[in-house]
Amino acid sequence: MRNRSGFGWLELAIGVLLIVLGVLVFVKPDLVMTSLVFAYGAAAVIMGVADIILYIQVDRFTGFGPMLSLISGTLSVMSGIMLLVNPRIGVLMLTVLFPIWFIAHCISRLSHASHIRLVAGDGMYYFTLIVNIIGLILGSLMVLDPFFTLATVRTFAGIYLILLGVDSVAMAVSGMGTRR
Repeated sequence: MRNRSGFGWLELAIGVLLIVLGVLVFVKPDLVMTSLVFAYGAAAVIMGVADIILYIQVDRFTGFGPMLSLISGTLSVMSGIMLLVNPRIGVLMLTVLFPIWFIAHCISRLSHASHIRLVAGDGMYYFTLIVNIIGLILGSLMVLDPFFTLATVRTFAGIYLILLGVDSVAMAVSGMGTRR
């Protein structure tokens, strides 16, 4: 039985923003490391707020999942503010923060996989599972080799931001998104 909670406007906005950022990574490669740090900071703040809202909405559930949303949201907001305040240092910190953000966001999404399956169905469950497992692998590779991060962040960031955006849009359409 599916329990649709309504259209998720915030999740839709996040999805569209992530898709636009992902496309910009490929269209304007000269902007990636310096100019887009600011955009990534804004995306991190917005996604962090969405994770915190998700925590507020599911705090009645017990277990590890809701707390991970709060932690992930807090880390995203803090990382995003740091990138917005000092984009130049953000380029250097991107090699550390970006993989941590990937990993934290993926763990947060995976912790809600059973709820996603219950509400949105098997298709959305498997899509979310695959996208976030890929994110964990990429995040781990970037943590292990910071030079790998510098060399490939544009490609990984573009592809993954588009996938995260599609995931967020699908969540909004399926009724799993956070409501305003």
